[in-house]
Amino acid sequence: MVPEIAIIEPNTLTALGLEHLLEEVMPQINIRVFPSFEALVDDTPDMFVHYFVSSKIYFEHTAFFLERKHRAIVLTSGESPLSGIISLDINQNEQQLAKSILQLMERGHGHPQVANASQEDSVLSLREIEVLRLVVQGYINKEIADKLNISLTTVITHRKNITEKLGIKSVSGLTIYAVMQGLIEANAI
Repeated sequence: MVPEIAIIEPNTLTALGLEHLLEEVMPQINIRVFPSFEALVDDTPDMFVHYFVSSKIYFEHTAFFLERKHRAIVLTSGESPLSGIISLDINQNEQQLAKSILQLMERGHGHPQVANASQEDSVLSLREIEVLRLVVQGYINKEIADKLNISLTTVITHRKNITEKLGIKSVSGLTIYAVMQGLIEANAI
C-alpha cells in the first residue's frame, strides 16, 4: 500500500506549493489536498501517515489533531514555534523550506514507509552519487566537471540519469533525498 500525506490548507497557492515540493521529494507518495477540515472528514481521515495542516484549521479542530499529534505538522507563517506542536514555517524560501522538512525527518517525524518509498528501484551508480553530492552542495555543472575531471556533457548526462532514476527534478528535492539516504550530512549543505 502506498503511504498518503494530507495537506489541509484553504490557501490554494500554499497548498499547491507544498504539494509540489513534497511530490519532488517523495515521488512514490500519494499527496492529497483538502481545502477544508470538512473535506478531509468526508474522505477517510485516518488513512494518512502525516497531516500538513494550516494553523487556523488545527486550532478550530484541536481535538481531532491532538489524537493524531505524532502525525500532524502545523503550517505557520513565521510565528514562533508552538509549544509541544510540530510546526513548519511556510514563509521561507524553497531551500530553507526543504531544510526544515529535512529537520522534521531527522528528528524522527518521518514514517518508515515515507522515508524508504523513493528507494525502490532507484539505485545510483557511484559516479552519480558523487555528482549528486556536488549538486546538493551548490556546484554548477562546469565546476562539477572540473572537480571530477570529466566532461561537461558527462556531468549533464549523469544529472539527467539521476533525475530519471529518482523522479526528482529540483535541487531542493535532490538535497532532501541525499540527506535522507545518508549520502551527505545536512550541515554539509
